[in-house]
Amino acid sequence: MAEKLSAVKGMNDIAAPESAHWEWLEAKVRALMGRYGYRNIRTPIVEPTALFVRGLGEVTDIVEKEMYSFEDRLNGEQLTLRPEGTAGVVRAVVEQNLIYDGPKRLYYMGPMFRHERPQRGRYRQFHQVGAEALGFAGPDVDAEQIAMACDLWAELGLKDIALEINSLGQPAERQQHRAALIAYLEQHQDQLDEDAKRRLYSNPLRILDTKNPAMQALVEGAPKLMDYLGEQSLAHFDGLRALLDAQGIAYRINPRLVRGMDYYNLSVFEFVTTALGSQGTVCAGGRYDGLIAQVGGKPAPAVGWALGVERILELLKEQGLLPAVPVPDCYAVVPQVAAMPQVMPVLRALRAAGVSVQMHAGGSEGHGSMKSQFKKADGSGARYALIFGESELAAGQVAVKPLREGVGAITEQTLFELAQATQWAAQLRQA
Repeated sequence: MAEKLSAVKGMNDIAAPESAHWEWLEAKVRALMGRYGYRNIRTPIVEPTALFVRGLGEVTDIVEKEMYSFEDRLNGEQLTLRPEGTAGVVRAVVEQNLIYDGPKRLYYMGPMFRHERPQRGRYRQFHQVGAEALGFAGPDVDAEQIAMACDLWAELGLKDIALEINSLGQPAERQQHRAALIAYLEQHQDQLDEDAKRRLYSNPLRILDTKNPAMQALVEGAPKLMDYLGEQSLAHFDGLRALLDAQGIAYRINPRLVRGMDYYNLSVFEFVTTALGSQGTVCAGGRYDGLIAQVGGKPAPAVGWALGVERILELLKEQGLLPAVPVPDCYAVVPQVAAMPQVMPVLRALRAAGVSVQMHAGGSEGHGSMKSQFKKADGSGARYALIFGESELAAGQVAVKPLREGVGAITEQTLFELAQATQWAAQLRQA
C-alpha cells in the first residue's frame, strides 16, 4: 500500500457540509458588492516577488519572514504566492489600464499564503474577500467602504464587532512623527522587547501595535501621529468622521492603529471583535494613494479593505448564525438497476424544473435493498422519497412519499405520472 499523504500543515481542505457555509457567505458578499456597484476581479495566485517587496515594504513582517517565495526553474524569475490581495489588484489595474477611462470599484475573493504558525483563525493558506476603490480621492469612498462592511455584518446578523479608525497622514508627516517616536523609544530601550528593538530603526510605527502587556504603558506615552498631521490630512479625517456620524456608524479613534503594510496613508480602519481571542481583527483596510505609482502606474488615489473568511465563519459559528446545510428536495429510491434508463430522464426533467434530487446509485453490486435505500433517503435530509418501484414504473408512475412531518406540500404518499414530471415538480419545491 502506498504511503498516505496529508495536506501541508496550516493549509486545510474544505469539504461538505462545511463548504456549504463558504458558498452561502460568498453569495452574500457577491450580492452586497453588486448593490454597491463593485465588480469582480480575479488575479493570479503567483506574482513577481518584487511586487510585494515594493508595495508592502521590505521591513514589514510579511516580506521579511512570512512570504512563500521561490525561483522559477524555467527562467530564474523570483516569484511569490500572494500574501494579500491589494498589490495584485493594483498591478492588474496598472497593467490593464483599467482606471484611465474613469475610477473603478472592484472586489476579489480567494486564497492567500503566509508562512506562519497555524492557530485558530490564522492559517498558512487563508482566504480573503477584498474591496478596492481606485481613482477616488475624497473621504466619501472611505466612508462608503466602511458602511459596506457594516451592512455585511448586519445582513449576517453578527454582533460584537467594533470599528476603530485612525489617520496615518501623508509620508512627510509620518517622517516627522517617526523621528520623534525613535527619539522617545531610544530613551526607554530597556523596556523594549526583542521584536521592538529589531523594529526601532526599520519600522518603529509597528511598535505601537505591540500586544506585549509589559509595553502597553510605554506605547501609550509615545508621541501621537495625529499631533503631526497637517491641515489637509486632518480635513480628510474629519470628513470621514462626519460621514460616519451621518450614517449612524459608531467608531473609536485608535491612535495606535497603524496597519502592517507600508502602502497605507490617511484613513486606516479595523473591525475588531472580542469573541475570537487574540485573532480579534476580522476586517481591515484604509487608503493607499501612493501604491499605484509604486507599481509603475500614473499616480491615482485608492482605498480598500479585506476580511478574513475563516474568521468571519468562526465568528458566525461562535454566535450560532451559520445556516442549516442545504438538503435535496427528494431522494430517488430505485430498487432495480435495470430501471435506470426509465428513471434518469424523469430525474433530469425534475432538476430542469428546479427540483434538487439525489439519486441512489452504485451499480448492480452496490445498489442496496429497499430498506437500505430508505435509510439513506432519510439520512440525506430530503423531504420526499421518489419511489421508482416495479409496479409504479409498469403503470408509468412514481410514488412520492413524505419523509418529514409538517414539511412540504405533499402530506401523504401520492402517485404521479412520469410523463408529467414538469407539471408536478412545483409541488416538490413548496415548503
